[in-house]
Amino acid sequence: MVEHLTPTTVFKCLADETRARMTLLIAREGELCVCELTAALEESQPKISRHLALLRSSGLLEDRRQGQWVYYRLHPHLPDWVHEILATVLAANRNWLRPDSERLEGMRKRPERTTICA
Repeated sequence: MVEHLTPTTVFKCLADETRARMTLLIAREGELCVCELTAALEESQPKISRHLALLRSSGLLEDRRQGQWVYYRLHPHLPDWVHEILATVLAANRNWLRPDSERLEGMRKRPERTTICA
């Protein structure tokens, strides 16, 4: 699916504020689980999961299971132009994302991650 990403697909996915915020948080953090995103964005788990499913099916995100947790990260085979867009938007909008980042940092009992062996 990643090889079929077009600017239209990427911008349609990111046109929704919740999807844009979660994608930028994931880009900043490397990977996040649903519970972290619900805390950071102050949204319900079903809403977050629905948006994650759309981002995953479009090819922007990839997920992995670790025990009871499902972690989401940017798809490792995204084209360079998508990474460049996300990096530029993230760098230029840190203040916009600050409340979400602060809620994420203040979250208690965040799930622990183990290093993925490549």
